[in-house]
Amino acid sequence: MKPPADTLDMASALKSAQPKGIAASVRRRIERGGEQLWRLEDFRDLPFDAVAQSLSRLTREGLIERLSKGVYFRHRETAFGKSRPNPAVIQRLAKKTRSVFPAGTAAANLLGFSTQSARRGEVSTSGLSLPRKLVGPDTVIHTRRPEAWAKLSDQDAALLDFLRQGGKLSELSPGQTVQRVITLISEEGRFERLVGVAATEPPRVRAMLGAIGTHLGKKAAALKRLRASLNPFSKFDFGMLAGLPHAKEWQAKEQRFNEAL
Repeated sequence: MKPPADTLDMASALKSAQPKGIAASVRRRIERGGEQLWRLEDFRDLPFDAVAQSLSRLTREGLIERLSKGVYFRHRETAFGKSRPNPAVIQRLAKKTRSVFPAGTAAANLLGFSTQSARRGEVSTSGLSLPRKLVGPDTVIHTRRPEAWAKLSDQDAALLDFLRQGGKLSELSPGQTVQRVITLISEEGRFERLVGVAATEPPRVRAMLGAIGTHLGKKAAALKRLRASLNPFSKFDFGMLAGLPHAKEWQAKEQRFNEAL
């Protein structure tokens, strides 16, 4: 038995009105929320497809800006034009979708080697790229960091970045730089975590870790693995870390600094 025609008409009207109601709800939330980031998951109480369509429509209307897949920004007008998202918040958001770590001056600041504020942000990622709108148009992005970095903390990854650069961004003296590196890597479990991903690091980083591990009296098995990974005929530029104890033993080039540790 078929339902009455008027019942079918009402059901059809309700069904067609539902997307309009969802679109209106999404618009109201965004307008009331003011300047902020919006993600699809912020509307998880509403049907996904209808929300996605509503956000696309609002983007076309210019009410919001699409920063990356599923991420939008509601700007406000300022004397200098449209406002921009907070870079720190954006980078935290980027970390939720892939591994993003401080690099360069940002890494040196995090580790206490520098107090200098970089003119441009600098990050590293294990991916091939990051959405420019998520990290900022002026941010320097170092891609292709090993996937193994995903298991590291920001500070652990920053240390590897610092070692990769031979400590050149340190504002401390060579001796103070060496001492601080040793202090940081001597923290419980850190040497072991860094050695755990050392196979994906450049040879000179493995050599530096070997010199530090020897100084700290780390297990012979870990040091043996590091040693075996190095070409015995190569010499490595330790940069500002040339004064590491046991540096020569770990194939460092002739020290550039004579300052005592």
